[in-house]
Amino acid sequence: MTITVNISDNTKKEMETFFEESKREKTPPYAVFQADDADCVVTVYESGKAVFQGISADISANLWIEREKALNPNKAVNVKNSDNKKKELTKNSVIDKKIYYANSIGSDEVGTGDYFGPIVVTSAYVSKNNIAWLEEIGVKDSKKLTDDKIMEIVPKIIKKIPYQSIILSNKEYNERYNDNMNMNKLKAILHNKVLCSLNDKGYSTDYVVVDQFAKPYSYFNYLKETSNVYRNITFLTKAEDKCLSVACASLISRFIFIKEFDKLSEKVDCFLPKGSGPIVDEVGKKLVNKYGKDILLDIAKYNFKNTNKILNQ
Repeated sequence: MTITVNISDNTKKEMETFFEESKREKTPPYAVFQADDADCVVTVYESGKAVFQGISADISANLWIEREKALNPNKAVNVKNSDNKKKELTKNSVIDKKIYYANSIGSDEVGTGDYFGPIVVTSAYVSKNNIAWLEEIGVKDSKKLTDDKIMEIVPKIIKKIPYQSIILSNKEYNERYNDNMNMNKLKAILHNKVLCSLNDKGYSTDYVVVDQFAKPYSYFNYLKETSNVYRNITFLTKAEDKCLSVACASLISRFIFIKEFDKLSEKVDCFLPKGSGPIVDEVGKKLVNKYGKDILLDIAKYNFKNTNKILNQ
């Protein structure tokens, strides 16, 4: 995926500061800088164009689109998404009907790009008999659903759709994350756990689909020290658009994440912003001043570069 955003000088300045520690040594011609951001490469050009490329391009781009809107409220934001053109050209071929209309287990996660809040991974089982009902309540267009709509429809889904979820708290995340346990390895371990758990219940399944965040070889390599590994997996990018069980898993994960996020906000008596942008740093600094730096170990992903920005205030 490639997303291009026209940014103003003030946004460009913030981005250059934000990515200071992750800049690449070499940059393309006419680029101010190029940096790595999880599964995305960010390139900012002298012309004022910011280009986001990679699996998580939409997550990274949306953060800076929102920042551009906040810094320049009277200016429209010009955004181009390469996927939009591809979807128009291949609208009828994007969905593999054999997978879409099959009995399937799907798995997806939420929270990996947010500094505050846990990681939630869910697997969900959707039988052919429930496909029409899920489409009717709006699951087919899950990416278009607001948080309010998710809070409305997910209680209906979890009454009818079998699922298994894992919540990895910030404290657990910080205890486990190290040089030998990066984000993708953690995700692979958590996906494997929910898949094995749901599959063991004996549902009639034609496909098991995971929203791809790593190449299959890398995914299984992350699990080489795990004794019980589920291997018969179909990896799809943007799987929530192509498989309703993945869409359900995504919505349930989001539903749980929102509720857990609200609990954290209540715990620190402060509104916690989602994402990992500059507003997150501002709130983090206030919380450290109020509670001390150890509060970040309980409510944040400590390895994110936001921590250095917050503590070096």
